Amino acid sequence: METLETSLLDSISPAEGAPGREILDPATGEVVGRAPEHTLEDLESAIEAAAAAQPAWAAAGHEARCAALLAAADAVEARAEELARLLSREQGKPLNGPNARFEVGSCAAWLRAAATTPLEAETVVDDGETRAVLHYRPIGVVGAIGPWNWPMMITVWQIAPALRMGNTAVVKPSKNTPLSVLALIEVINSALPEGVLRAVSGDRTIGARLAEHPAVGKVMFTGSTEAGKAIIRSSADTIKRLTLELGGNDAGIVLPDADPQTIAEGIFWGAFINTGQTCAALKRLYVHEDLYEDICAALTEVAQAMPMGVGLDEANVLGPLQNRAQYDVVANLVQAAKDSGARILTGGNPDESQPGFFYPATLVADIDNDNPLVAEEQFGPALPIVRYSDLDDAIDKANALEVGLGASVWSSDPESAREVAARLQAGTVWINRHGVVDPRVPFGGHKQSGYGLEFGVEGLKHVAVPQVING
Repeated sequence: METLETSLLDSISPAEGAPGREILDPATGEVVGRAPEHTLEDLESAIEAAAAAQPAWAAAGHEARCAALLAAADAVEARAEELARLLSREQGKPLNGPNARFEVGSCAAWLRAAATTPLEAETVVDDGETRAVLHYRPIGVVGAIGPWNWPMMITVWQIAPALRMGNTAVVKPSKNTPLSVLALIEVINSALPEGVLRAVSGDRTIGARLAEHPAVGKVMFTGSTEAGKAIIRSSADTIKRLTLELGGNDAGIVLPDADPQTIAEGIFWGAFINTGQTCAALKRLYVHEDLYEDICAALTEVAQAMPMGVGLDEANVLGPLQNRAQYDVVANLVQAAKDSGARILTGGNPDESQPGFFYPATLVADIDNDNPLVAEEQFGPALPIVRYSDLDDAIDKANALEVGLGASVWSSDPESAREVAARLQAGTVWINRHGVVDPRVPFGGHKQSGYGLEFGVEGLKHVAVPQVING
């Protein structure tokens, strides 16, 4: 019997004889479905349609656009289980825990947040002689280029505020996870006028052209720092507006007054959410020597209790790496740590006789700060734990890298933690948690982790053109 999940796949699959490619489940190697391989001509058509639809969409006004986004959120919730199952099969993340169902639920939540966040014109000066009012106008067409780790949720982070502000959008999903994004767009489009939101699936030439296209006024991109630099170069000739959320390698610092048992599970999920495949995940942990062994023991206990396996199994909360290339990155970095004499507390021993790109949750202790597992973003289920004795030295090490997306401080004294947080070079510093995002709270990077803000009022402003009416 046909399920809604297969119905979704049918609706986005390429027509008989049209270009397409098989997408495989990273947990089993089984075929999930066929994704269309769109061409540059398809992209041109999508941009033309978005540009043609934009004036009427902008003229509809905030109230009508917000109502459409709220209807889109309802449509996502009505298909939530089918979307989550497709996401689990394509990306690998389990249904339960902070994974597939969580991601689909976040899509609805962010659509609603974009629709309900107020943004009023601001009277800057009105002194009887001068009256200046700041407004935010649509940019036009926004290009959204998404990643494979949170493909649905990050797409909504990009398109929901853009649509709310009167822009139209053209989405380019990752070549690794196109099906879930195409299905999501199909569902959202049930609540939108024709042409307002389009998706084009294909290789990196599609993304490069989207970034340089003269009819695209802004590009939003989440992905690697190197890819972000390429987008900056591609966008230069048209002086395109950009929001870039790039690589992280986030640091966490555990102060000597912290309680290991209280914080262990929070640290674990800060590092291992989505099996570590998150830009703003905790990727290197600095622990004071007085607590070092206790933290190591508490984290090991938590890690060993977390089941990993095929995402459609309701018992699992950790899944595979999404692709072989990322699996190899993690395996090579952990092996380099082993070769250097670092201590493996748990994990580090994948069973390669089994199908799927499964790498066990791995904790690595007694590791030097310049070890590649610490200095490079592993983007997977491995956490290096570095011992420190001097807090100033730990802060210097946390700040030493060229990236600064997020960071965290762990302490029983929130005020002391905030004092340390103020010294860390990161776009967001969390206290006693890590990587927790909120649609009301601005989010963006520092240094080579990118620029531009998402979420909340600031996120709306960043997908609009400021205009001052003076007089």
